[in-house]
Amino acid sequence: MSLLLAPWTRLSLLVVMLLAAGVCVVLFEPQRLLSEGWPPGLPVGTAVLLFAAAYGVCTAALVPRPLLNLASGALFGCQFGLVAAVGGSVIGAGISFGLGRMMGRDALRPLIRGRWLQAADDQLARHGFRSMLAVRIFPGLPFAVANYAAALSRCGWLPFLLATAIGVVPNTAAYVIAGASASSPTSPAFLASFGFIALSAVGAAVVAWRKRHRLAPVRRPERPVSARELTAVHPPVVTAAPHGP
Repeated sequence: MSLLLAPWTRLSLLVVMLLAAGVCVVLFEPQRLLSEGWPPGLPVGTAVLLFAAAYGVCTAALVPRPLLNLASGALFGCQFGLVAAVGGSVIGAGISFGLGRMMGRDALRPLIRGRWLQAADDQLARHGFRSMLAVRIFPGLPFAVANYAAALSRCGWLPFLLATAIGVVPNTAAYVIAGASASSPTSPAFLASFGFIALSAVGAAVVAWRKRHRLAPVRRPERPVSARELTAVHPPVVTAAPHGP
């Protein structure tokens, strides 16, 4: 195996790429769009597509997704903002999943040895769509961390992307509405969206606490040892002492 194809070399390249992307985000300051807006002559559909692509790259570069959701609502309003944010979430999840699987999985996969890690890996392998849907609906684990962690597991592409497209809608819609109505923080729309965000965070904590035992590996009950097996392991002791007179 050549040095460029070595697992730890690819993982190092992935880390360098993520650091470079983070530096680019800091230098180019995409948050300026909130104050400057899109060019006047750019069609809305084109602007939504460009924002969704930039959204995906930013999430792969570990930019917090709530900030991007708020920006999407502030720039495009509720309807177009939701389309841009959900589309960007799927794009970013696909980029992170692909990079993690191609460049980091071979190096980090042998490290999945702990009881909880193996149980989570088994859960994603057997119930990928259901598990990822729960992760997306109930916030708690950061979006980018969940993407790269799923890339290390045996979860398939289709369950991962489909669960992402469906599961991010409720929480994303709340942030988009909050961003669209941020200019009037006392409006019913802003208060409702903020309340939904707070309740979803509390609900995620409660569900995670109550369902934590499901990640524990199932222990098989010990099979009773038969008398024949016990005799084979511990044969009877035969002595040369005479029996009787």
